[in-house]
This record gives sequence, C-alpha cells and structure tokens, in this order.
Amino acid sequence: MTPPDRKGDSPRATTAVALTGTPDATGATDTTDTAGTTSTTGAGTGTGTGTTDASGAATTTRATAATHTATTSRATTATTAPAAWARDLLFGARFAVTGGRQGWARTVLTAVGVGLGVALLLLAASVPSVLGNREERSEARKAVTVSDNMKPGPHTFLYADASTTWHDADIIGSVVRPDGPKAPAPPGVSAVPGPGEMVVSPALKDLLRQDGNKLLRERLDYRIVGTIADEGLRGPAELLYVAGSDTITDTHAERIDHYGDGIDTEPLSAVLILLIVMVCVVLLMPVAVFVGTAVRFGGEQRDRRLAALRLVGADLPMTHRIAAGEALVGALLGLAVGFGIFLVGREFVGSITVWDINVFPADIAPHPGLTALIAAAVPACAVLVTLLAMRGITIEPLGVMRHSAPKRRRLWWRIVLPALGFGLLLPLVGDVSYANDSDINTYQVASGAVLVLIGVTTLLPWLVEGFVNRFKGGPLSWQLATRRLQLSSGTAARTISGVTVAVAGAVAIQMLFAGVRDDFVQTPGHEATDPQVGVSRTVDDAEDARSMISAIRGTPGAQNAVGNIQTSVGKPGADRSRDDGATDQLVIGDCQSLRALARIDRCEEGDVFLRADRDPESFAAAGARVDLTPPGYGDGTSKEHLWTVPASARTVQDQADEPADGFSSIMATPSAVPVSTISYPWLLVRLSLDPAQPDAMEQIRNTAMRIDPTSSVMAYSDIESDDRFDDIQTGLFVGATATLLLIGVSMIVTQLEQLRDRKRLLSVLVAFGTRRSTLAYSILWQTAIPMVIGLAVSLAGGVTLGVILLKMVDRSVRDWSSMAPMVGVGAGVIALVTLVSLPPLWRMMRADGLRTE
Repeated sequence: MTPPDRKGDSPRATTAVALTGTPDATGATDTTDTAGTTSTTGAGTGTGTGTTDASGAATTTRATAATHTATTSRATTATTAPAAWARDLLFGARFAVTGGRQGWARTVLTAVGVGLGVALLLLAASVPSVLGNREERSEARKAVTVSDNMKPGPHTFLYADASTTWHDADIIGSVVRPDGPKAPAPPGVSAVPGPGEMVVSPALKDLLRQDGNKLLRERLDYRIVGTIADEGLRGPAELLYVAGSDTITDTHAERIDHYGDGIDTEPLSAVLILLIVMVCVVLLMPVAVFVGTAVRFGGEQRDRRLAALRLVGADLPMTHRIAAGEALVGALLGLAVGFGIFLVGREFVGSITVWDINVFPADIAPHPGLTALIAAAVPACAVLVTLLAMRGITIEPLGVMRHSAPKRRRLWWRIVLPALGFGLLLPLVGDVSYANDSDINTYQVASGAVLVLIGVTTLLPWLVEGFVNRFKGGPLSWQLATRRLQLSSGTAARTISGVTVAVAGAVAIQMLFAGVRDDFVQTPGHEATDPQVGVSRTVDDAEDARSMISAIRGTPGAQNAVGNIQTSVGKPGADRSRDDGATDQLVIGDCQSLRALARIDRCEEGDVFLRADRDPESFAAAGARVDLTPPGYGDGTSKEHLWTVPASARTVQDQADEPADGFSSIMATPSAVPVSTISYPWLLVRLSLDPAQPDAMEQIRNTAMRIDPTSSVMAYSDIESDDRFDDIQTGLFVGATATLLLIGVSMIVTQLEQLRDRKRLLSVLVAFGTRRSTLAYSILWQTAIPMVIGLAVSLAGGVTLGVILLKMVDRSVRDWSSMAPMVGVGAGVIALVTLVSLPPLWRMMRADGLRTE
C-alpha cells in the first residue's frame, strides 16, 4: 500500500526516481515510487521497505533535464556515433561527481578498489627495474679472477671471501690486501680499509651496536672506519662488510685488479622459465579480476538512476553509455589513487623486509611501457566491463528487470575458455627441458594459463546460481541468505572471484614447485649421530691443520671434532694447466679421524689405506705413483710432486653407506704424505654441537673466523638448492603476500559497499523485530555458501592445471598435501573479511538507518 504524497512535495521531488525492483540484503524486494515514498513486497521474508535515491532531488532534476534535452536534440539533428559516445560518457561522468553523498560514496569506493589494484599492478611493472638494479649492483661488486698467475702491481689486490652467518642472518664479507697504492675500492666505498679496519653497511652497523650481540662483535673484531653507500648494496637491509688485512696471502686469497665484469650469466632452463611465467600469471590474474569487480560497485543504485533516465526518454544504448561514463570516472580516479598509493608506499618500502628481500625506494620504478599500458587498460576495462554487465540487465522506464529465473546463465561459452586454455597447454606436454639452453613458448604457456584461470572465474557464477536455486527451507537466517543469493547470485560470485582465481593459480603453481623441487633442492639425509657442522679452510702444512683441529675441539659447545686434509691427485705426466684430466681423492688424517671414515682395525702413524668401494676408474692402487699437484692448478711448467702409494697399503671398508669424505680413494696418516708439497691442502673438521650450549654454533664460527677469516662454517643439515630456483620461489612468496593483502582489503571494500547499499533495509528488518544475530548469520551464510562453491571450483581447476604443468616437465604429483595450505588460506581470508564486516553491520542496523534524504 502506498501512502499519499507528503505535503510540500514538489514536482521536482516526485520525478526524482523511477520504480525499481532491486533485491535487498535478505531477499526482500525494494520498490520506490516516483513520489519518493515506498511500497514493498517481501520476497521470502514477509517484510519489506523502500528507498529513495539519495542523489538529491535537485541533482536528479538537472540530470533529467539534461537527458531530455539530449534526447530531443538527437531526434532533431543527426549526431555522429563518436559524438554520441562522448556526450553520453560525459553525462555519466556528471552523475559520478554530482550525485550527492551517495554518488560520491559509490565513486570513492570504486576509486579505492581500483586504486589498490593499480598500485599492485605498478608494483608488478617495477619488478624488472628492481631485479635489474639489484643484479647490476651485485655484479658490480663481484671480484672475478681473470688469471691464476696475475702478478702483483700497483692496481692489484688480494681478495678473499669472509662471509659468515649470525643466527639465521647471512653476512656477506670480504678481506682485502692492496698490492699497491692504486688498488680499487669496492663500489660504495671511498677508500680501501687498512689492516684491522672495515667498512660496513648501515644495517650491519646497527646490528653490531645492539645488546646481546657480543659474540658478533668479537667475530668481526675490526675498527669501523666508514659506511658502505647505497651503490654498493643490494638492498638497505643487507648485512655487508669489507675488511682490510696485512696477513692474507695468495694461498688463501685471489689476486685481482678490479671489481665487476663478471662471468656471463648461465641461461635459465625451460623449467625455470615455466615457473617464472606461471608465477606472473598467478599473481596478476587476481588483480585484474578485482579491478573488473571494483568498477561495478554501486550497481543497484546506478540501475535505479538509469530507470529514471528511461522515464524521460533515454534509450537503452544511451543508458549503457551513461553507466560506462560513470564507471570511467571511478576508474580514472582509481588511477590517480593507485599512483598516489604507489608513490607514497614506496617511500616506506626500504624499512620492510619480506622473505629476506628488501629494496631501495629508487629501485621501484615501473617500466614506462607497462605504466602506459596500465594507464590505458584500466579505464578501457572499466568501460568494457560495464557495457558487458549492462547486457544482462533490462532497464525500463518503470523499473529494472534483472536476470529472471527462466533466463539461466549460458554454460557453453564458459566451457570454451578453459578448453581453449588446455588446448594451448596440452601440445607442450613432455616438451619442457631442464637443459639451460632449452627453449619454451612463453606466450603459449601464459595464454593457456590465463584462459584456464579466466574459465574458472566464469564458471563460478553459473555454478553458484545452479546450487542456490536448489536450496529450500531451513532456519530463518539460512532462508534469508539463500533467498538473497537466489535473487542476485552474481554479486556474491563476483565478491569471491578474486580469491577463486588466486587459490586456483596457487594450487597449480604449488603443485609445479613441489613436483620439480627435488631437481633443484637436495636435502642431505643425516642420522642423529652424524656430524652436524663442518669447518673448512686451506692449510699450509700438517701442523697448521693440527692447530686448527685443536682450536675447534677447545671451543665451548664443540663435541667429537674430527679433522682431515683433503686434496685431489692426478696421473703423472698430465697437463696440470687443464682441468679435464683424471683425478682421485686423497684424505690425510690421524688414526682417530680415519676411523670415522672407514672400518680400520689397527692403525699407526705412517699407514696408508685404500677404499674398497672406490670408483672403478680410480687409478689409485698399492705401488702406484700419483701427482700431488691437482689438475687445473699451476701454469703447466711447474714440476710434478710425485708420491708413491706404499705397497703395504691395506684395503678397508667404508664406515657408512655414504662416506662423508667425498668418496676419497686413498686415506693416509700425516707422516706418510709430504703435506707441504700438496698445492692446495684443504682441511675439513667435522663436529657435533652440545645441545646444552645455545650459542655453540656462534662460538664455532667465532673460532674459525679468529684463526682464518676465510674459513667456511657449514651446517650439514642445511638444504642445498639452486639459487635461481630460490629466487623464483622467494618472488612467489613476496608476490603472494602482496596479492593476499590486496584480496583481503578488496573484499572488505566490496563487503562494506554491499552493506552500505542495504543499510535502510537492514534497519527496517530490525525495526520489525528481526534479531540482529539472525541478520548476522544470514550475512555469514551469504559469504560462506559461495565460498565453499568457489573453493571447490578453484581446487578442481587448480589441480587440473597443475597436473598438465607437471606433465609438461615430465613429472608426476608427489605431494597432494601441498595444495591444502592454499585452500586453507583462501578460506581464511574470506572468513576474516566476514568477521571484519560484522561491526559495520551492527552499526547499520541502528534506527537512524531509517532516515532518508
């Protein structure tokens, strides 16, 4: 029943809006008459209320007059299509900025949503600049050996790597000794530090000053004389130092005359390229989906205004163009907001470290071509998405007819998209090689993956509609939620479309990573009784080795330390300047250390042993002569250092199935081999750590650094992996973190927009006696039902895509559980967004929500 017109209502007010039939938050249908009063029929709840367009009577009158003028003008004069487009787009733009408080609220929400997506797209466009600048600075400071026989000169210097680790933080370090006054300083350093001095990065200086880092200060026992500038660092949080020394020799260091000009980078294998392409697709697709969703904020109120325009003579194409113009303004403002967020946010990025990655703000510079593409694509996307959305809505002078039940969504074109994607990917099955010089059609892979993920998104509305139309009965909150979904399932599907794409892509990429991980990552198997730590360095002689072993054994927390010298031996007469000759391995140690490697019943100084399980091609044998100068060292003119394996050498069995000495063929005690004649004797000390000593590992590192800064300390439990594989995986984690943050924020914005649109309807239901908890549960069900359907679709699509990707690299699924975290994260994001939206929901149920303008 419609109450009589209020006194004082002017004709301007009574023509403000047209009849609408828009579903409310709970399934009620809201109908507003032309007088600004309401008459409603509950579509499943028995209650209802009406709304008037809050754009304001005066504003709508001006819009109506402008529309009428434009329509009349079009009827009397021939207008070209471009001119009509421009006129209608401009008219829609006026709606966006002159529509009163409600109009501005819609525009601001759209701008914020689009702005978040644009900011992340600009960040993605900056990735080439970030990686390029970091790599350029890293290459510029590398010390590359040009020749093994470089002579000392005024421009040369000795360089030795002195990197270390403090707990879980890697500290990159080097020790230098200039040969002359013109020796170059590394990038970012004004002068080469003198003996006992060092220059450090700002982050390392702060770390050294912190309380509780006494052991680190003892390890880096140099006087700080300067700070490394930005051009010498990969990132602002990098821990780096360069120390001067007057004790290192060419035995423990390399002689070079400049920094940079490193070795050509090895090309990526097709498998790594496939990983990179998929990471880009998986991270950027949710952003594109969300930008398309953001431009449709406020669609229901927009449709009511367009119905008013139809009432005064606008035709359907004109209303579509006006709607596109309104979306265009939101997109353009979103571009400005996105650029603003990007420019402001990158100033703070230097203080943020994600997955051990940090960058300088200046490095985050979007590629100009990609920036131009984003600036053009986002407004075009806004117009295109709006026009496509308007095709599914019939706007009449007396109301808006949305998708009715008889007109179901068509399925055939939704299946075509993923079918085309799989059609592009299937020909590549088995063709992706691990060889570094292999090739892959990146465009074909990217296009196929994009089509599959888009197909997952387009299937979601059809599936949500099909499922919710079968729901009947249940508790009141369930009925309110399902009725709302039955009337407008598309809005719910759009809300979770970004999560659906993200989860589907994440499942596929995680399956691919899990399938190829063993090809790039090796996890050594160690028993509880095996050594935990290895300390290694080049020694001068057997006495130097004994001193090092003794110092390690005396370190607090060190247990069962056993050390031996390792080196390569060659065949007599081989060209030692080349590195392609046959070699064998020789281990020198006392009886205790040799018994840790082999089953030796009796041993005394001077004994020599041969491994029973040595390589079949080994030339080591009792009575054989070997060269102690390993191939690949020397200038080819030095004398051979020959040694004869004693005829009394006994054959022994390994102590374990996998010997820890590198499969050495010959084992000898120190007095049996002239260690001083070995070109590069390499000492390796293995030990275990006392679990009662929490800083045992740091104590070991301090001892090794004190004896020789070039010493290497390695934990045997560490995972050995390909650096490029690690970089790609780190990039995935960083990008996934940013994408999930965007998805979470975008869903909050979407949820708030929907709640704001239903504010009065929620207030009326509460005023009629509906419990607040019932409405809260109905909102929860409205999110949970599409979420379950969406996660099921994303899981199915992601698994199918992941299996095809694994077939492309000739691998099979090894860990089905790897996809569970991705699904859990997706569900967690949706649940968190729902909880965050409850406080605004409570505020919107207040009685002041009944107030109208």
